[in-house]
Amino acid sequence: DIDIIHLNGSIEIAPILKLSDVIVDIVETGNTLRENNLDVLETVVPISARLISNKISFQFRHEEILRIRDGLAKLVGSDEDLKVIKLEH
Repeated sequence: DIDIIHLNGSIEIAPILKLSDVIVDIVETGNTLRENNLDVLETVVPISARLISNKISFQFRHEEILRIRDGLAKLVGSDEDLKVIKLEH
């Protein structure tokens, strides 16, 4: 039998405390998992963060939105994956 329990916060500690056999977590680098002697068994779904603007906002506030994008690029240390994608309806 499988019981699903919802935990918030540092769920990496759940296996250590014997609260669970496995966890599902959204991770960026996996460092916290490794620090707690845990291994990734499987990637369930690849995810990414998105900065999304509607067309009207981008039309009238594009400079401000691009500054936000550039600031985020500096925070994550790379802008190679940050791009403006124009969506057509």
